Amino acid sequence: MSEPIEEFFERLTRGGPGLPRRADGSLRIDLTSGTTTERWLITMHGGDVSVSHRNAKADSVIRTSEKVFEGMVTGRVNAMAAALRGVVSLEGDPTLLVLFQRALPGPPPTSTKPTAATTRERT
Repeated sequence: MSEPIEEFFERLTRGGPGLPRRADGSLRIDLTSGTTTERWLITMHGGDVSVSHRNAKADSVIRTSEKVFEGMVTGRVNAMAAALRGVVSLEGDPTLLVLFQRALPGPPPTSTKPTAATTRERT
């Protein structure tokens, strides 16, 4: 499993920026890589979050590739856009899915250095 994904789940369990206190239920994330599937089960109740690798029934399920999920946890892939493109499968309680998206980071900062194309004066 990639380091950014491991760090993301570790942050969730430490209470870092993530799921709102009102999130209540379970969310399973199924990540495929080649022929293997790794499962992460997130259980949320009253602001407490636990993460395990149990393959259990959940209120909501997210299925995608490890590569796409890594993009989501690093802010390079927008979760909703990926779902609309069909590279992320969502099922179950839509409230939990929306609340989970809030735990994902925004896009990485872009360079603020002007480039030749943006600084060229019009003639």
